[in-house]
Amino acid sequence: MNGCLFIHGFTGGEYEISPLSQFMEQHNYHSRTFTLKGHGGSRQDLLQSDRFDWRKSAEDELNKLLEDYEAVHLIGFSTGALIASHLSVQYPANIKSLTLLSTPVFPLNPLEILRTLGSLTMLKNYFSKFGSTPAKATREFQRLVRESFDIYPQITIPTLIVQGKRDHLVKTKSAGFLKQTIPSERKQVLMIEKRRPYGLPLQRQ
Repeated sequence: MNGCLFIHGFTGGEYEISPLSQFMEQHNYHSRTFTLKGHGGSRQDLLQSDRFDWRKSAEDELNKLLEDYEAVHLIGFSTGALIASHLSVQYPANIKSLTLLSTPVFPLNPLEILRTLGSLTMLKNYFSKFGSTPAKATREFQRLVRESFDIYPQITIPTLIVQGKRDHLVKTKSAGFLKQTIPSERKQVLMIEKRRPYGLPLQRQ
C-alpha cells in the first residue's frame, strides 16, 4: 500500500479534499488528511497563524506519514498545492509524486472574481468569506504565492498539474506557467472543462 498526504486550501478544511482522499483509500492508498494550523476554527485562530505555521503543520504531517512509508504521494489543493510544492523540494527523496490541484500561481483579484461568478449564491458565499478573513491572513497567502515562484524551477519529481478552465479563483494560465517552469522530466497537465458544482466551497485560495 502507498501513502498519500492531502493538503487543503486557504481558509478551507479537510472537506475540500476528503472525496479524493476517500477515492484513493478505495484503491489501496493510505490517505492522510489534516487541518492546517489556524484553519477550521475561529477568525482569531487564523489571525494568530502565518504561512510558516501552515507549512510547518503540513511538514509535521508528512513526517508522521514517513514513519510508515519510505516515500509518499503529495496532493495539494489551491494554497495546499503551494505548500506541497515547497515540501516536494524540501523532501525530494521522500516524495513519489506531486499533484497540484488549482494552484494559485496567478489568482484572480476581487474585481475579476466578481465578473466570473455564475450565481447569486456563489456571490454571497464569496463576500461572506472575504469579510470574515483577516487581512493579515490574506497577506500571508499572497506572500506564499510570491515565494513559490522560486520553488517551481526546483521541482524534479513526477508532477500532475490539474486546472479547471472555468475556475473562478485561479487564472487558467497558471497551468501553462507550471508546465513551462517545472523542470521535472515527468509532468502532465490535465485541464478540466466542467464548471465546479455550485454546492462545492468557494472560499479556498
